[in-house]
Amino acid sequence: MTSVVIVDDHQLFRSGVRTELDGLVDVLGDAATVEDAVRLVIEAEPDVVVLDVQMPGGGGAEVIRQVTERRPAQRFLALSVSDAPEDVIAIIRAGARGYVTKTISGPELADAVRRVSEGDAVFSPRLAGFVLDAFAGGLPEREVDPQLDQLTTREREVLRHIARGYMYKEIALRLQISPKTVEAHVSSVLRKLQLSSRHELTRWASDVGLDS
Repeated sequence: MTSVVIVDDHQLFRSGVRTELDGLVDVLGDAATVEDAVRLVIEAEPDVVVLDVQMPGGGGAEVIRQVTERRPAQRFLALSVSDAPEDVIAIIRAGARGYVTKTISGPELADAVRRVSEGDAVFSPRLAGFVLDAFAGGLPEREVDPQLDQLTTREREVLRHIARGYMYKEIALRLQISPKTVEAHVSSVLRKLQLSSRHELTRWASDVGLDS
């Protein structure tokens, strides 16, 4: 049976994935932080690591980076609420073999895990086009704004939703975090960008293209 480690910073979600995968694959363990994830993967040596894209401490890309330094052949499958092209491309460039969204069913996820273990690249249908376009040169590399580059992956995701007009409660629901956590991320972004209001933040995000 294919073995897997689950990495996500939300306990309820990790528990839910465990339940969905029970009996379909061999779940060796789960982790909530980048540090714990790296340690668990190195110790457990799973066939596949199923990991969230957006987590504190660098997200799934940082887990991939640290693990592959010590275990180059490890295979990763990204599982995220986000279907933004930039998130898909970033985690694939980091080394993930596939990317599926959290609307996937348990049996579908188990099948994706098995396929990644066997060396296949697996994507939710609408995401495959992003990857094909990017690696065929269809999506030009956008120059990274120096200020944007100082934000964490989660802060960028919150900022992207603000730029698109979502309220804090709506962002919290979409990202499966609390409204207070959204507020904390916004406060952090305002401080880093030296802005004073949500209006300024929305305008800045639009200027750098986060509302697209």
